[in-house]
Amino acid sequence: MNHERYLVISADCHGGGNITDYRPYLPSKWHDEFDAWAASYEIPYEDMTGPDGNRNWDSDRRLTELEADGIVAEVIFPNTVPPFFPKASLADQPPAQNAGDLAARWVGLQAHNRWLADFCRMAPGRRAGIAQIMLHDLDAAVAEVRWAKENGLTGGVLLPGAPPGSGLPPLFDPEHYEPLWAVCAELDMPVNHHSGSAAPNTGDRPEDQVILILEVTWWAHRAFTHLLVSGAFERHPQLRLVLTEQGTAWIPEELMRLDFFFDRFRNATGSQEAEWGLPVVERMSLKPSEYFARQVSVGSSFIRPDEAKIRHAVGVDKIMWGSDYPHKEGSNPYTLEAMRASFAGIDHGEVEAMLGLNAARTYGFDVGALRPLADKYGPLVGAVDDPLAPQSLPHEAEKCPALVGFGRPS
Repeated sequence: MNHERYLVISADCHGGGNITDYRPYLPSKWHDEFDAWAASYEIPYEDMTGPDGNRNWDSDRRLTELEADGIVAEVIFPNTVPPFFPKASLADQPPAQNAGDLAARWVGLQAHNRWLADFCRMAPGRRAGIAQIMLHDLDAAVAEVRWAKENGLTGGVLLPGAPPGSGLPPLFDPEHYEPLWAVCAELDMPVNHHSGSAAPNTGDRPEDQVILILEVTWWAHRAFTHLLVSGAFERHPQLRLVLTEQGTAWIPEELMRLDFFFDRFRNATGSQEAEWGLPVVERMSLKPSEYFARQVSVGSSFIRPDEAKIRHAVGVDKIMWGSDYPHKEGSNPYTLEAMRASFAGIDHGEVEAMLGLNAARTYGFDVGALRPLADKYGPLVGAVDDPLAPQSLPHEAEKCPALVGFGRPS
């Protein structure tokens, strides 16, 4: 690379409207029900009700703070509570109480999508919004994917989980979700699976929350395995899956494990693995690791120094850095330090790919159009290449997982 500054695209940011912002995007027949819901609903998240809550929907503030972080474009996952939802849609949800509740949640997600399309238009070429769908009505989901494509939500689609207890067929069902995979492949809409949305509903005890934290990424990892077993990658070579905020260290070992088992399914004559697995794998032309290499990218929000060391085993062309703005554990206001911690001493071309070019390719950002902004706001190549010393930051910096070990002891 020959630029003084990196072009940085955060592949993992979050946003959404304030509660009342969604009202104009609802069909008028829902307004009375929305007004009653909004009047009694209390937002359960302190960071959405305090002075920083408007970072989710204040376009000017958002641009200013991201530019101060060196970021010139972003991929936007949901964050705030959509109409008629009990809590933010990325979190595990209690089941809908009845068909009416389910219908209301679907209308609420559609309102969020329409709000998000307008929000992205406020910063042309700098925001890739991700559309939300539900899996209870696949015809409606397919229609919403087509709407999202036509209305510029270039981030693609957020794939909900289908955990035990949800009442939904598992994602590995070889036929049920085929219309969804087909339309996403046809329209070149990335299928995004973010940590948090695939775990079963949990309780509110401290023990419940600890188990959720310990297992939430495991539930999310299963999206790749389930789409693999369903045959979706084989039937749709153009289908693209993005796994976000799930780490990267697990990937090399998991791919080796899957390759081992799929080889057993195909070749271990007389074994239980072959008896059960051959009918599935004989429909596949590639190994699991080869499907991953062809069709999967990774939103590596908190790539840590040790993970950066194994970047080639994951695939440098797969890794997309993200700041997780405006979440508490995001890198702001220590974004440059988080980059230094993980990327100092690494080949500049590789860093350039992980900080921006991979995300530009995955989500269709125009690098040429963003370059002047990067030349103004992007972090200096030399600054990112400056190693960060352990215990060189305030202890509060360790709120970001990428900076563990770099904060002073409390």
